Amino acid sequence: MHETYMKRALQEAQRAMAEEEVPVGAVIVHENRLIAAAYNQREQLHDPTAHAEMIAITQAAEARGSWRLDGCTLYVTLEPCPMCAGAILQARIPTVVYGATDPKAGAVHTLYRLLDDERLNHRCLIVSGVLAEPCGQILTHFFQQQRRLGKK
Repeated sequence: MHETYMKRALQEAQRAMAEEEVPVGAVIVHENRLIAAAYNQREQLHDPTAHAEMIAITQAAEARGSWRLDGCTLYVTLEPCPMCAGAILQARIPTVVYGATDPKAGAVHTLYRLLDDERLNHRCLIVSGVLAEPCGQILTHFFQQQRRLGKK
């Protein structure tokens, strides 16, 4: 089941890449039903908060009619950053599944452990490394391409 939804998140990452955005995709599932699908849109929206997870959380809250996303699972192709991890905690998402680790900004396992920090009032079940290779490869390909084009 995790691979099926991660493949859907990868489709969102591919949409981001087609729009020259950092290729990260996220989907949110509630009771085996997809309720949100998003990809990074920082460049397009000129918004530093327009990460795939943030957009998906907003969509899911709208779909559920509540900011509390109890019973939901977030699938994201890249380990969430501190901003996204904070939003995940605020939304009370119980389960987070991610693909590739993020050595520069990972806030789940790599640099910080925000989603299972016992000092906080909410913790998540975390499943890491689902389709990690294709999730990492799309990012590697994107940044290689950006360097070839002389972009940041």
